[in-house]
Amino acid sequence: MSKIQPRTLSGFLELLPPAQRQMEEIMSILRETYSLYGFTPLDTPLIEASEVLLAKGGGETEKQIYRFTKGDTDLSLRFDLTVPLAKYVALHYSDLAFPFRRYQIGKVYRGERAQRGRFREFYQADIDIIGDGKLDILNEAEIPAIIYQVFTRLGLQRFRIRVNNRKILNGFYELLGLSEKAGDIMRTVDKLDKIGAEKVKALLTGAEIGVSPDQAEEILRFISIQGDNAQVLSALEGYRGRSETFDAGLQELATVVKYLAAFGVPEDHFAVDLTIARGLDYYTGTVYETTMTDHPEIGSICSGGRYDNLAEYYTDKQLPGVGISIGLTRLFYVLSEQGMLNPQRTGASADVLILPMTEDLTQAVSLATAFRSAGVRAQLYGEQKKFKAKMTYADKIGVPYVVFLGEDEISAGLVSCKDMVTGEQTKLDFSATLARVQTGLRERSQGKVIVEA
Repeated sequence: MSKIQPRTLSGFLELLPPAQRQMEEIMSILRETYSLYGFTPLDTPLIEASEVLLAKGGGETEKQIYRFTKGDTDLSLRFDLTVPLAKYVALHYSDLAFPFRRYQIGKVYRGERAQRGRFREFYQADIDIIGDGKLDILNEAEIPAIIYQVFTRLGLQRFRIRVNNRKILNGFYELLGLSEKAGDIMRTVDKLDKIGAEKVKALLTGAEIGVSPDQAEEILRFISIQGDNAQVLSALEGYRGRSETFDAGLQELATVVKYLAAFGVPEDHFAVDLTIARGLDYYTGTVYETTMTDHPEIGSICSGGRYDNLAEYYTDKQLPGVGISIGLTRLFYVLSEQGMLNPQRTGASADVLILPMTEDLTQAVSLATAFRSAGVRAQLYGEQKKFKAKMTYADKIGVPYVVFLGEDEISAGLVSCKDMVTGEQTKLDFSATLARVQTGLRERSQGKVIVEA
């Protein structure tokens, strides 16, 4: 029988054990941080009825969705975690307490062209706060505070959370009489970092958008307002009083900036940036993008914002929300490519590998049980192989300690333990061996998951 060549589909990522442990540690830190802020974990099905998942319909996303039939049922794989959240809240509305705060880390699927750093199957890590009818502006300030905590806990220091408010943008284009063209203008302005001001101006004044040269100059002048947060807000005050939409957005943005300081976010980690727009038809208030200061070419590593009606396709109830999403698989890939994942934190699947040196394994089993009872991960090696092969295995799995248990150790009530990094070997009773292992594990766990050069 001919063998099938094993392969992984393009755009799907498989990690080797050390990298997978790093990914799991990042997820663990995300869960711990989200839980600190009162978010509850949530999981939703990977597969939904297509009519439910594609209620909004249209757009580029629908072209990329994995859709199939099973019998006479039309099914689709989820393409993000927000639409399933909308369905969940609408379905369980009467059973939930609002504001409803959830986090979810899960895989999503998009059939886009696979390329470097972009995948067809990838993890997203989302948090959202959903209100019933109303949602206070405080929540829009808390979200970037959580972003700050997440990345500093992971070990990132040189990053910036860029904040804007869609009402400011909509109000500004209203002032210029360009409300109908606001979407096209913002899509064009979003290219500023990539193509520069002159090309943006050419696109704005071109036949497709058709703003006047004076209007294009005013747009570029407006989005180029710079300075510290107080200076930008002061400059925006010059536009106050000419549009209710603009004034509402400016008030919200000023409130977010004020609360961010109270949440403990240093000002050098967040900035008002008038170029940030996010999803044009989705977000309605505060919007966020987070970038790595030393790697702007990577783009946003965390983004999101305020939206006014999460579940409008499933219920008549007004369910405003605010949230952010981390493209976790892409972020992990980028960090790995940049050499920013701490090699000392890859860890091993076990803390101790026990090598029995006797035919009767009773004492070895008891020893493994004792280690586990003390919170030390212990693996019992029962394969009948030569000693050299056993030690090769220990090296390959990267276990920090190997314990040898032979007749001499059993009769003396001792445990032989080798530190696989230093080579130091001791023969002590179990309590002393346990203390040595625990001390060594604490020392090895120092440092963050992410290290910056």
